Amino acid sequence: MKVKSRFAAWKNTVVSRMRGKGRDSGAGFVEYAGIMIIVAGIFVMIDQLGLDGVISTAIGDAVADVVGGGG
Repeated sequence: MKVKSRFAAWKNTVVSRMRGKGRDSGAGFVEYAGIMIIVAGIFVMIDQLGLDGVISTAIGDAVADVVGGGG
C-alpha cells in the first residue's frame, strides 16, 4: 500500500509541474538571453567578415529602388 501512495504522490507532483502555473517559470528569460546571444553572434560575424559596407550598400540600393522606382 505504501508503494501505491508514493506513486500517486509522485504522479501528482509530475502532473502539477507539467500543467501547473509554474511550468514555464524562468523560460522567458532563458529564451530572451538565447536570442540576444544569437543576435550578438551575427553582429560579430558581420563585423569580422567586413560585410557591414556590403550590407549597408545593399540596403541603400533597395531603399532607392523602392523610393525612386514609383514614378
